[in-house]
Amino acid sequence: MRAIWLREFGGPEVLVAGPAPDPVPGPGQVLIDVVHANITFIETQLRAGRPGPFRLTPPLIPGNGVGGVITAVGSDVDPALTGRRVVSATGGSGGYAERAAVDASAPIAVPAGLALDAAVALLADGRTATMLIEAVGVRPGDRVLVEAAAGGVGSLLVQLATRAGAQVIGAAGGRRKVDLLPGLGAELAVDYLLPEWAEQVRAAVGGVDVVLDGVGGPVARAAFDLLSPGGRMVSFGLASGEWAPVSAEAATARQVTVIRPDVPPARLRAYTEQALADAAAGRLRPLIGQRFPLERAADAHAAIEARATVGKTLLDVA
Repeated sequence: MRAIWLREFGGPEVLVAGPAPDPVPGPGQVLIDVVHANITFIETQLRAGRPGPFRLTPPLIPGNGVGGVITAVGSDVDPALTGRRVVSATGGSGGYAERAAVDASAPIAVPAGLALDAAVALLADGRTATMLIEAVGVRPGDRVLVEAAAGGVGSLLVQLATRAGAQVIGAAGGRRKVDLLPGLGAELAVDYLLPEWAEQVRAAVGGVDVVLDGVGGPVARAAFDLLSPGGRMVSFGLASGEWAPVSAEAATARQVTVIRPDVPPARLRAYTEQALADAAAGRLRPLIGQRFPLERAADAHAAIEARATVGKTLLDVA
């Protein structure tokens, strides 16, 4: 099969297309013919050799999220699963390829009427956004600031917070990204690359009740300073390269709650299923900003690292 190999850590150029043995589903596994592979920011960090949720030891095929059709099952798995459209995590590797063997309990069925590419775009980001909105307890009338609002997770957070009745302020880096935000539901859209962005928010809404931090660094700190007493903040990303520099002491002094969700795996699956159901019902729309053929996985990683992407980036495999 066609695949992308990571044989050493480094820049995007270390992702090289090449043949790989066809996987065979063993006991308790299913085989997925991959149509689309999901790319996340953390995968670019793992490729570079930085710490992450998975321990990678080259050589390997990277990629932790796929969507496709189950075409074979292991000897002890229900053959009725064959032919089902699914999205699935792969366990940390094996996703950038034409086929992937995964544990039979991992795939999630794609609802009827939902396009497979949309389902793949929601596999990780939809779960995260749905979880964050619940964890932070968005209420009608809340003033909610979403950072990295044109990203894969951020674009979903804008929609979900708007649907919850909040007044949403979207912050993104650069005019192209900022211009997307009103169409997602943001009442105010600001460019956090401009030095006066926080003052612009304060002048428009006074302060905010919730910060959904996808940037970290100085942007997160400025967003924290916009929170009114009783406000809540949760971080979901570090587009700046560092997490939010907010201490527990600073949060206490400001009467702000910093939320760090701790969710069991079964609940994470439920969040993914909820995001897929919302998308199938037309209540949630993933923003797929760019697509690359499998062989151009290196270009996809380079684009993400250059902050040149909007929404979700997918690899089209089939």
